[in-house]
Amino acid sequence: MIKGFKDFVLRGNVVELAVAVVVGAAFGSIVTAFTSGIIQPLINAVTPPSSPGFGVQLVGGKESTYIDFAAVIGAALNFLIVAAVVYLVIVFPLNALKERRKRGVEAGSTEPTDVELLTEIRDLLREQSQRRG
Repeated sequence: MIKGFKDFVLRGNVVELAVAVVVGAAFGSIVTAFTSGIIQPLINAVTPPSSPGFGVQLVGGKESTYIDFAAVIGAALNFLIVAAVVYLVIVFPLNALKERRKRGVEAGSTEPTDVELLTEIRDLLREQSQRRG
């Protein structure tokens, strides 16, 4: 059981996945800081100075009823930035690598197929029979 667990953990996919999760979490915090520290204040700048931000206060004097549209827009931008980086850094290069490997396998196939072997045997037998007769 321990050997099986060790093999599972040391398999390349699991280690790469663990690294990706750690790097993704760190990158996510950077993007979150960017959207909350830069993007949200820029969005809130379009509101009047008396407003707490880009949102709506449902009940006056009760802060818990404030709907913060800037936070929602910031979270959406956060998601889009992370998704775009994941696609451009991980998905796109891996798809290109798979395509290269696929082309390499198709072009590099040097072993003859069964049909090619049978065709060669047929042709050799035909030549031998023509020589005899």
